[in-house]
Amino acid sequence: MDALNLPPFEHKITKSGDNYLIFDILRRKNIVLTPEEWVRQHFLHYLINELGYPKSLISIERGTNYNKLQKRTDLCVYDNSGNPLLLVECKAAYVPVTQDVVKQVSVYNQTIKAKFIVITNGLDHYCWQVDFETRQFQPLQEIPVYNQL
Repeated sequence: MDALNLPPFEHKITKSGDNYLIFDILRRKNIVLTPEEWVRQHFLHYLINELGYPKSLISIERGTNYNKLQKRTDLCVYDNSGNPLLLVECKAAYVPVTQDVVKQVSVYNQTIKAKFIVITNGLDHYCWQVDFETRQFQPLQEIPVYNQL
């Protein structure tokens, strides 16, 4: 797997048939290790270990409906009341973060209504604070630490 612009973490990789699997600490099971999953697992550990996000408030691949289509979010962090706080879209390291990716996440967030959006390919990370009243996205220099939200 590619080296990423995220801190390393102790990961458990096993092989099953033709597939490599990585242990997911939230789902508590081995997941097929794809390039996108590699980024998602790194970013998940970054949120928990570096930025102090509580593991209990994070969900992976949460289903949501948009225009009668079933969509799945990569990571979603909730506040203590269960409201979406931070929506994270992960792409494989070889996938550039383009305007189309930003639009995809913005569309998801019209339903989810998280206050912050993050897009990462493991190399580049972008974060915005969302103001739903003005429909504006304020770019942030850094991803907020959990206890500062």
